Amino acid sequence: MLTRKLESLRRKDSPFDQPVPPEDVRNTVWVEPLLVAEVAFDRWTRAGRMRAPVYRGLRDDKNPVARSNVCPEYHKPAEPSFHAFSFTRPAAGASGSFVIAGSGEAEEGHASYRERTVRFGDTSPKGMREKALFVLGRMEQRMAAVGKGWTDATAAQVYTVYDLYPFLADEIVQRGAAQHGLSWHFARPPVVGLDYEMDCRSVPVEHRLKV
Repeated sequence: MLTRKLESLRRKDSPFDQPVPPEDVRNTVWVEPLLVAEVAFDRWTRAGRMRAPVYRGLRDDKNPVARSNVCPEYHKPAEPSFHAFSFTRPAAGASGSFVIAGSGEAEEGHASYRERTVRFGDTSPKGMREKALFVLGRMEQRMAAVGKGWTDATAAQVYTVYDLYPFLADEIVQRGAAQHGLSWHFARPPVVGLDYEMDCRSVPVEHRLKV
C-alpha cells in the first residue's frame, strides 16, 4: 500500500530548496512531500540525524502543510534554526491562552498544491485579497475550535513578500485581527507556491530570551 502511494508521487528531482549532501542521495527515489509519516527514534545525533528510527505508519489526520519554519526574503539565517517555539500545560485559574498554528492559502488534502491552493500563482491585489480571506477564515475556524476569537488574540503575524495595503484596512483591521497591531514578516511560507500565511496567539505574558 505504501509503495503504491509513493509511486504515484514520484518526481525526478529533490523537493527541497537546499542541496542534499551527495552521500545522502545514493539510490534515492524522490516523491512529492504530500504524506505525513510517524517515526519513532531514540534521539537526534549531533549531525542532526535520527538514531535508531522506526517507521510507525502514515498519519492521514495530519496536515503536511503544517511546518515550523518560514523563509525570510532578506537577512536569511546561515543555517536552519528556530526563532521561537511554544508548548502548553494545564494550570489552575489560567486565562485560556492559546497559540494557533500558521496556515497558508491551501486546502488540506493529498492533491498537489497547484490543485488546492487559492488563486495559485496569482499575486495580483485581487489574488492576494482572496488568499488573505481564506487564511483569515482558517484562523477564525481554529480559534473557534477552542472557543476563542480575534477579541481574545494578543498578537497576529503575517508572512508574505507581497503588498498587504490593498486589503489591510477592510479585511484585516476591520474584522479585529490587528487590534493589538500586526507583525508583518517579510518572508515566504515554507512551501513553494504559497504566498500568504498567518498565525495568532493569546498569551498574558511574553518573555524574550537572549541566546
